[in-house]
Amino acid sequence: MARLRMGEGILRRKSLEHIEDTEVAEGTRLERSLGLWQLTAIGVGGIIGAGIFTLAGTVANGTAGPAVVVSFLIAGVASAAAALSYAEFAGLIPKAGSAYTYGYAVLGECAGWFIGWDLLLEYTAIVAVVAIGISGYFGFLVGAMGAHLPQWMLGAPGTGAGHRVDLFAVVLCLLIAYLLNLGIRNAARFETSVVALKILVVLLVIGVGVFHVDTRNYHPFFPYGLSGAFTGAATVFFAVFGYDAMSTAAEESKDAQRHMPKAIIYSLVISMVLYVAACLVLTGMQNYRRIDKESGFSSAFKAVGLSGLADVIAVGAIVGILTVMFTFMLGVTRVWFSMSRDGLLPEWFAKTHPTRHVPTRVTWIAGVASAVIAGFVPIGQAAELTNIGILLAFVVVCTAVIVLRYRRPELPRTFRTPWMPFVPALGVVFSIWLITFLQWQTWVRFALWFLIGQAVYFGYAYQHSELAKARTSR
Repeated sequence: MARLRMGEGILRRKSLEHIEDTEVAEGTRLERSLGLWQLTAIGVGGIIGAGIFTLAGTVANGTAGPAVVVSFLIAGVASAAAALSYAEFAGLIPKAGSAYTYGYAVLGECAGWFIGWDLLLEYTAIVAVVAIGISGYFGFLVGAMGAHLPQWMLGAPGTGAGHRVDLFAVVLCLLIAYLLNLGIRNAARFETSVVALKILVVLLVIGVGVFHVDTRNYHPFFPYGLSGAFTGAATVFFAVFGYDAMSTAAEESKDAQRHMPKAIIYSLVISMVLYVAACLVLTGMQNYRRIDKESGFSSAFKAVGLSGLADVIAVGAIVGILTVMFTFMLGVTRVWFSMSRDGLLPEWFAKTHPTRHVPTRVTWIAGVASAVIAGFVPIGQAAELTNIGILLAFVVVCTAVIVLRYRRPELPRTFRTPWMPFVPALGVVFSIWLITFLQWQTWVRFALWFLIGQAVYFGYAYQHSELAKARTSR
């Protein structure tokens, strides 16, 4: 009997009809101030970053050749399957938390907890990895200007002689936390401005580079065969999401039911157009064997005698990748806030600032946690903490949208995922396929984090969730 009650408990779901009730609690209200284009900018900011400035060159050089553009198209189609599922939920459930909230409402509390707990680590690690990457660009530029920084502050222990901490990466993480704590309105203005600058840099790259394209560089187009293009797709897939983290801000949208689905689709479409155009220019300017794996566009422009523009691109890359940190720190804080407001984590974390209406406590904690990872963990180890959680979130969201469509077909949906259930099923299959590419070390770290999460759930969350309290009070 106790086992039966436990089973019923972990499957309890948040009511879709009353899901808005959690917003009225004093001190846990978020400010609705984001418009359509601010949301789109946050999504584009999370998608476009290392994909253009780093991954495109890496995959072109050693994996796919000129067919890197096909890799991005394959990844884009697969990501679109998940994006369309997110868009349906974003219009139906305009709440903070994204995949966590969707899973909780459709598949039950345990599934929601599993994804929410997983995303706490994944998003935090992504912020740290991006900070380390930007720090590397910064050190390169400082060295190019003839300055010499102390060795102790240039990297995490074990990454170089005398390295003790990646100080610039630490500062970046704390800076993003500070910006988010200024209030979502001010933070979104900063993000929108930087995203606009980033898009201008990418358009500059495309607009100038197209005049230096030599079509002979496209031959052979598939030097590594179709398998190379598919392998490349598995690599660049992690450059074509970001809308998932943006969707965690649904509760801060002025009209989430109409704007969130559009923002998710717009951000992916804009990003994919820029990715495809940039890849065609990159592989057309320089033979894929000569493309620099670390700074593809900078090296390509130097190769055609445009060294000055190459420096501009390097600076643009630093500024542009900064927006990725913003989007994913926003994501982790909103997931954490939502889980705490639901009682799955201590409600102390769910308090918002009395005037700025942002979850200040969790934002600073996330900022410090990402700063510690960025400052003291080598980028390779930090990167291994990412990816699997995002893919599992995609599996949950794509599965949940199918389940809810058949369970509650009468619900008013401002956006409906087309070609149901084929599109979300494609998202599930592709995500599981990509998971098979992950290294065994990733699975070990994931299993450890999962076991810690299970202990927290059954030791605290199961008894303290709002749904548990509601059942006890009956």
